[in-house]
Amino acid sequence: MMYAFFLVPILFLISFLLSSVILVHQAETIVIERLGRFHRILGPGLHAIVPFIDQKRSAIWTFVFVDHNHDYVRISKTLYRIDLREALYDFPKQNVITKDNVTMEINALLYYQITDVKAAMYEVSNLPEAIEKLTQTTLRNVIGSMDLDTSLTSRDVINERLRLILDEATDKWGVKINRVELQEVNPPHDIRAAMEKQMRAERSRRATILEAEGSKFAMILDAEGVQQSQVLRAKGQADAAIIEAEGQAQARLKVAAAEAKAFEMLQSAMPNTDPAQYLIAMKYMQTLPQMMEGQNNKLIVVPYESSALMGSLASMKELFKNIDEKQK
Repeated sequence: MMYAFFLVPILFLISFLLSSVILVHQAETIVIERLGRFHRILGPGLHAIVPFIDQKRSAIWTFVFVDHNHDYVRISKTLYRIDLREALYDFPKQNVITKDNVTMEINALLYYQITDVKAAMYEVSNLPEAIEKLTQTTLRNVIGSMDLDTSLTSRDVINERLRLILDEATDKWGVKINRVELQEVNPPHDIRAAMEKQMRAERSRRATILEAEGSKFAMILDAEGVQQSQVLRAKGQADAAIIEAEGQAQARLKVAAAEAKAFEMLQSAMPNTDPAQYLIAMKYMQTLPQMMEGQNNKLIVVPYESSALMGSLASMKELFKNIDEKQK
């Protein structure tokens, strides 16, 4: 009986000492109220409070979780310790109406962080639920000011507008909105089907354009190749004609020079004789064998004027004799 009398005070003292010491972990905080009024905020570390006079402030916050069946489940928790780390809030899908009266399903992700614990505890009763409702109404307003095409192609713009509006609205709650992301944007089934048809048509159009441009480019290359080959062929023929003409001209010049030299030699060897007669006779003698080819004892008619040329042949002996004497 005596042991029981001393055991009760000892247990009471141990309970008193345990309730007067609070250990706060890193990135957590606890709000302490003294006699029902705000007293102080406990940071990380070991703290002592006055039992029965100082009380930990609790808050009932409702959170949304996604279970293993991908369903959204709401859970209400009584919190004494406030987490100061960045938190993720995955909002359930909601229907929003665009400016052109198209209903879409949108799922958003919100990243927020508590910066003022006192405001988060006393300025709003259920902080996660308040943020959720504010995000839903803000999202409807933002999407309602855009048409369907703009809302589907302007996710970054929508995210930034949501972040700025929510950050300004939740500032009095001691919350900092770090980032807002639209996770899913689902138009109605008929709109998606029409968009898929439009996308396929656009891809077919682009493929047709690319194929036509490729064929056009190939035809241009072929035409340029043919043109270049024709130009090169014509240039080669022109160069060949020029070279041939130059060769013929040089040959004629050499022949003319040789004939002029022969004429001068005849003129010097036979001053009293016309060298032209000699040259004509030589041409006649060169042409006569060609005239005789293939005749086979047939009659050849020689013009009378040609017989006069034969008279000059008699003087050829005298000509060569004079030339030999001069060379000796």
